[in-house]
Amino acid sequence: MLDPTSLYLSNPALLEDARVRGLPLIVALSGYAEAGHVAVQIEHAITDSLPHEVVARFDLDQLYDYRARRPHVRFAEDHFEDFQAPELSLRLVTDPLGRSFALLTGPEPDLQWNRFTEAVVGLARRMDVSLVAIVSGIPMPVPHTRPFIVSVHGSRTDLLPVKHAWRPVVEMSSSAAQLLEIRLTEAGVDNIGFTVHVPQYLAEAHLPHAAVAALEHINAVTSLTLPSDELREAAREIERQIDQQVGASPEVQAVVAGLEQRYDDVVDASAPRSLLVGDESELPDADEIGAAAEAFLAAREDEQD
Repeated sequence: MLDPTSLYLSNPALLEDARVRGLPLIVALSGYAEAGHVAVQIEHAITDSLPHEVVARFDLDQLYDYRARRPHVRFAEDHFEDFQAPELSLRLVTDPLGRSFALLTGPEPDLQWNRFTEAVVGLARRMDVSLVAIVSGIPMPVPHTRPFIVSVHGSRTDLLPVKHAWRPVVEMSSSAAQLLEIRLTEAGVDNIGFTVHVPQYLAEAHLPHAAVAALEHINAVTSLTLPSDELREAAREIERQIDQQVGASPEVQAVVAGLEQRYDDVVDASAPRSLLVGDESELPDADEIGAAAEAFLAAREDEQD
């Protein structure tokens, strides 16, 4: 493996500063596992409102597939401008109460996952981080009308909720963040992950309330005060729009009703179970959920037009 430290350009003075020692590190990578655009909303909520400094910036020319995820550019009358270059960086951030934390945000690497995760683990060790909190969103058969379920995982078993007795074994397509969680555990770095369950039919939409759910969990384990007021305000408007569009489609209403029944049966049960197992007749199938998603998106397009 090539030297992982050559993947990023660091600020040596800041990286050696005592201010970056022993801090919690929040990781929110956008890309594959980001239903509801949870990671990018968390990044904007934090960096738009809190003071921050760049500790290290990754060389995305080594990690990013520009042909698969083409950045946007503006054409202004007779020329191109404003190329929106992606950025993957580690920042030192200060919350409203003066408490510092580290924040790693940007697009999930398309390439060199092992080298990237080794680089992040090396930075975490060098900074002697107290805890790494990794957030993401995943599409699941849940209704938007119920509180978001957040799966908690990681090496800090004392921070995992003991009330959830269900311990599944599931094989799935992986993400760089999941590999990072594994590598952190192997390196003895305390970590915890929060995966927000996002309604499948809204997976491509920006859902501020999903980001709020993730921030609430991060605040609980890190004792930080992360900004969420603007997200909460935006969530109220998004919920109004969703309710309006769902109310206009009997097909979507039927799917949501089925998801609500399933959610209530599972979440209210004394022994929590997976939302993916059980009597399949109670749960809308993939075709029904897909049809609901198409109807919902069509309603959004009509409204925008």
